[in-house]
Amino acid sequence: MTLSELLQLFETSQRRCHVVGDCQGAVVAALDLEGRLFTVVNDRVVNRINPEAFLGTCTRDTYLNPGGDGLWPAPEGSRLGYEYAIGDWRVPPGLTSARFWLLSTTPETASIRAEIDLLNSEGRGVPTAFERHVAISGENGTLKVDVTEVIEYLGAEPVARAACLLAPWSLCQFDSGPGCTVRFPLREASQCWDLYASSADRRSVKDGICTARTDAEGERYQVGLGPEVSWLEFHDPRSGLRVRREAASLEPGLSYIDIADRAPDQEPDGAPVRLSVYSDPDGFMEIEAAGGCPSALAPGTRLELKTTTTYSL
Repeated sequence: MTLSELLQLFETSQRRCHVVGDCQGAVVAALDLEGRLFTVVNDRVVNRINPEAFLGTCTRDTYLNPGGDGLWPAPEGSRLGYEYAIGDWRVPPGLTSARFWLLSTTPETASIRAEIDLLNSEGRGVPTAFERHVAISGENGTLKVDVTEVIEYLGAEPVARAACLLAPWSLCQFDSGPGCTVRFPLREASQCWDLYASSADRRSVKDGICTARTDAEGERYQVGLGPEVSWLEFHDPRSGLRVRREAASLEPGLSYIDIADRAPDQEPDGAPVRLSVYSDPDGFMEIEAAGGCPSALAPGTRLELKTTTTYSL
C-alpha cells in the first residue's frame, strides 16, 4: 500500500490522521485508531495494515487489530493486567475508543495525546493519559523513527506497585511469512524465555546472536527478552525489508516487569521483559519493547519508554 492509498483508507473510514514526512519517508499517526503509527519508506507502508479495523468497530467479542505500531499498557495478564478486566481477554475499550489529539508538530516531529481510563483484573480503575512523541530522520531508503512513549498516571491518590502495576508497551507489527526472521544478541540463555508454548525448535544461536523464525508456520509463540538485550532486528527476504528496534535503558527508579499474557488469578511474578518477539500463524509478527514501573505511582507520574526503530528497504 502506498502513502496515498493509506490516506484514502483514512478518508473512506472517516478516521483522523496526521502525517510526519512525505512519501519517501513518513510516519502516519492514526488519531482515531489507538494512536497507531504507520511507517512509510519509498512510498510503501511497511507495517501491517488491517483495513477491517479502519472500517469496523471493536466489541468485547471481536477485536480488530489495526496493525502498525501501537502503545498498550502492560502487563497484559495476571491479577494486575489490563486485558482481563471482564474475565476473558479483551483490549481495553478505553484504548480502542480513544481519540488522540495533536500536542505539537513540525515537518519532522509530532506529539499526540489521549486520556484513557484503564481497569485492571482486580477491578481497580487507573486513569491515565497516553502520549507518543515521534521524530523522523533519514534518506535513501532508510528511515529512523525515534519515539518516546509516555503513560501518565492521572489518579488523585498514590498507589503502590503491589496494587497497580503499569508500564508502557510498544508493539510494532509486520506481515510475515516464509524466510522471515528476527535476530537479537543472546549471551546468556537465561535472557530469553517463552511466554506461551516452547519455541525452541524455531530458534538457533550462533556467535552470540539468536535467530528466531517468524515464518507463520506452526503454533503462535512469543519470547521475552531480559534487561541485557537492548536490540532486535526483523528481516523479510521477500521484500528486503529490515527493521531494527533499540530500547533505551530505564530512568532511575523504574524497573522492568512481567508483561506476560497469563490468567487473571495469577501473580505477575514472571521474569521482567525489555524486548519481545511475537509470531502468529495468521501471517504477522511483532517486535515489542516494554518500559518500567516505579515502586509506587504518585499523581502526575510519567512513565517513559524510548525506542529507536530503523527501517531499511
